[in-house]
Amino acid sequence: MLIFVPRETRPLETRVALDPAAVKKLVGLGADVAVESGAGMAAGHDDAAYEGAGAVVRGDRAGALAEADLVLRVRPAEVDEIRLQKAGSLASGMMDPFGARERIEAFAAAKVSALCSELIPRTTLAQKMDVLSSQANLAGYVAVSLAATRLDSILPMMMTPAGTISPAKVFIIGVGVAGLQAIATARRLGARVEAFDTRPVVEEQVKSLGAKFVKIDVGETGQTEQGYAKELTAEQIGMQRAGMAKVCASSDIVITTAKVFGRKAPTLVTAEMLAGMRAGSIVVDLAAEGGGNVVGTVCDQEVVTGNGVRIIGWGALECRVPRHASQMVAANMVNLIEHFWDKEAKDFTLKLDDEIIRGCLLTHDGKVVHERFKDPN
Repeated sequence: MLIFVPRETRPLETRVALDPAAVKKLVGLGADVAVESGAGMAAGHDDAAYEGAGAVVRGDRAGALAEADLVLRVRPAEVDEIRLQKAGSLASGMMDPFGARERIEAFAAAKVSALCSELIPRTTLAQKMDVLSSQANLAGYVAVSLAATRLDSILPMMMTPAGTISPAKVFIIGVGVAGLQAIATARRLGARVEAFDTRPVVEEQVKSLGAKFVKIDVGETGQTEQGYAKELTAEQIGMQRAGMAKVCASSDIVITTAKVFGRKAPTLVTAEMLAGMRAGSIVVDLAAEGGGNVVGTVCDQEVVTGNGVRIIGWGALECRVPRHASQMVAANMVNLIEHFWDKEAKDFTLKLDDEIIRGCLLTHDGKVVHERFKDPN
């Protein structure tokens, strides 16, 4: 089986689908691995490192795509490149299935079996394959470190002969994977941390990390089977914003983490809430690529409001730590491949009745097979 890793072409994307360590594991399974020349440079891996791990470095991108049995990417493929893949081959990686119907149809038309990383079931067995969670962990860390470098004051308390400096106040909105990592990172840096989530069940997790859980009574809430927060009513959103506004006004850093897969991100921080914050404070919006949680967010930019609040809306913050981000993506990819690897045939076995495959397989044998994306007609 030939596995090909093309160089990512999206602007500001620094990750690569396989690092040399992952290549070595796949070669050890009996796979043939090809990597496009320069694919790992932004993550600190040159072509020689891949060759040393057993991969073949190729400069003919189109030719390698046409020959590959499995193509691994971080970001979604362009339609023109999907058409280059041979019938019966596989593709795996993040595919933004709600963002471009034509991409799904292109996979079906090319008779490519597309495994969408975002749709990997959130189960104990599939946890080691979950790209969204591994990258959210890093995004939460980067959000705090980035905010710390932009803030006009320090995070920890300091007692000096010149006086005592109070710790910075950090407010985390949304206590998923990214939020929990942001809490842990801010606490390590000595900040006083508060966090809010519509799911009361996460209160103990927040407290276990040394942060205060902000309680805002918005009535009945809960979470989905996948562990995501349920969507609030308009009335509940108004109650939530009123409660959060008070905490934002006293915070030096606010980090929002509410991404909603397949839909625009909810607005959590309004213009009125920003107006109540002090000049020099920082807001980091981790949902910038999905439309943003903060009014005024501009994706991949930093914006300063009229009253001096800096809104950081850089998308995919994990791309700012590309070596570890690539290491984690690659581990997720390898774990998926190993789970379905036929040692005798030295091939990836597409088990259509498997729970993991059913959860993430978009197209197969010329058809859209995922229940959420089948043509209703």
